[in-house]
Amino acid sequence: MSSDSTPSSITTMYPEYSTTTRLDHLRSTAYSYLDAQSHTYLDYTGSGLCSSFQLAAHEARLASTLYGNPHSVNPTSEAATIAVEQTRKRILKHFNADPKEYAVVFTANATGAARLVGEGYQYRRGGRLVLSADNHNSVNGLREFAKRKGAKVEYVGIRGTEMRIQEQDVIEKLPTTRPHAGVIVGKVMRKVVTAPVISGCLGHLPSCAPASFLGRRIELPMSEKRQYHQHHQSTGKTEERGGGGEGGKRRNGLFAYPAQSNFTGVRHPLNWVPLAQSRGYDVLLDAAAYLPTSRLDLSGDIKPEFIIVSWYKLFGYPTGVGSLIVKRSALAKLRRPWFSGGTVKAVTVGVKWHQLSDRLEEAFEDGTVNFLSIPEVAVGLDWLDSKDNPPSSSSSGTGSDGDMERYGVGGMQILETRVRCLTGYFLERLKNLRHSDGRPMVEIYGPTDTKMRGGCVAFNLFDARGQYVDERLVAFESAAAKISLRTGCFCNPGAGEAAFGLDIWASFSRLPLSRLWRMWRGQGRDKELSFEELLRVLGLPIAGGIRVSFGVASDERDVDKFFGFVERTYRDRVTGKEELPDRMGC
Repeated sequence: MSSDSTPSSITTMYPEYSTTTRLDHLRSTAYSYLDAQSHTYLDYTGSGLCSSFQLAAHEARLASTLYGNPHSVNPTSEAATIAVEQTRKRILKHFNADPKEYAVVFTANATGAARLVGEGYQYRRGGRLVLSADNHNSVNGLREFAKRKGAKVEYVGIRGTEMRIQEQDVIEKLPTTRPHAGVIVGKVMRKVVTAPVISGCLGHLPSCAPASFLGRRIELPMSEKRQYHQHHQSTGKTEERGGGGEGGKRRNGLFAYPAQSNFTGVRHPLNWVPLAQSRGYDVLLDAAAYLPTSRLDLSGDIKPEFIIVSWYKLFGYPTGVGSLIVKRSALAKLRRPWFSGGTVKAVTVGVKWHQLSDRLEEAFEDGTVNFLSIPEVAVGLDWLDSKDNPPSSSSSGTGSDGDMERYGVGGMQILETRVRCLTGYFLERLKNLRHSDGRPMVEIYGPTDTKMRGGCVAFNLFDARGQYVDERLVAFESAAAKISLRTGCFCNPGAGEAAFGLDIWASFSRLPLSRLWRMWRGQGRDKELSFEELLRVLGLPIAGGIRVSFGVASDERDVDKFFGFVERTYRDRVTGKEELPDRMGC
């Protein structure tokens, strides 16, 4: 018995696919390097692709304008400052966000944005950090900051074959009982007071100081953060329905989850944002996997305190630029553990004192921002949003001046439609894969249809004996076929544990108690396991899975090439692990 992984044509299954032909034009022009190199790119969740128009725009901008370190007022510095500030405005426009309510802090990536929140967030006594089990490690890592600050860390588990999180489970992990007052710093509750100056700074006021100065409090120039606090304390204004604004009570804690899973493609409900806020929690929304194919509108009821993003995920270039899109009220409550160049207004050495920048955004941007690359974020967003119609195929002007390529994607709706159609078509063909004896060739993790999911699909292959095909073998052989896909655990251990039905506590109980204790306490060399040893402890026959994801330059030919490769390479084949190198990590 043989199988045919080719169902009806994609336009038969998804007639709306024909409305996205504009992207076929871009594939042959702005992304023509794919076909020129005979390459099939299926890792858009890992990184978007850069259009030739974006590269040309970058070259043209650098050739026409001089840019310098923005921490000055000379002409090159002014040019850089203007470009960076225009990009902040363009980002807020993309999110439909009010500049009076939201700010943009530039970071190196989404991980850097998450770290700013983790290190600066202030938990009250008994506060909680609530994480979805389906989270990237950049968000999982927040728990280390929370534990050091004395907060309780909780996970909301994943359920069912579709690997979703139930709303009732979210509610149960977000109790509304308010903890006792006070701010936790480490494990000591401290009350912050302003001390009067009795005899001058550090008790060494020069004798020549005016007598009227003695006994007065030190008054510093008021920064934006202090202005914000003073205004809300005097007006009694609160921002959140849960009473967590600057003039209200301190929040119960922080809830962090992804808008879209980078493992399964599951889209978690955005209405969890106001749900958590109504229960007294701030919300960090990881939008890194969601934003490449969908728009997040911050003008309505969905208004997270913190949103993290890496811009290369959307349009490939620039790399090394991410953002924390953050409510100004929430940013004003973060406490920086240090200062650096660019974040301060003034620093003294004789007296160990400093004052952060008057501008909230700058107080969180360590050192000099990437001023040559940040403006390319605005170019990328314009590229995604452009609705200019491309010229007909009979038109001339496809040369290096970019006449054809300046016509952009056409808006997020057309991109979302194409990715949804390709994902559904891919899933149908994946489910039909069989060996000649009728055995299934595939195990899919997550939803097998397009309902409430994005454009990435996680799965594993079975060989002719029904054994998993090692993901390392797939990685090597797909690379040889010029196919770029992702293998491994995708930096999402919670989803991986759910996919394989792992009981981590039961697995680790197989280790000697003395070694478990040293591992947990971080003592000695025994605190570490090799990755291969960890797999044996967990009883895993494989170290994750295979992930295929679609984006702006994807088309039906990419799907055809993938399935042609899989059927030729793995149907009726018995595979092994011989000569495969040890895994170094996940």
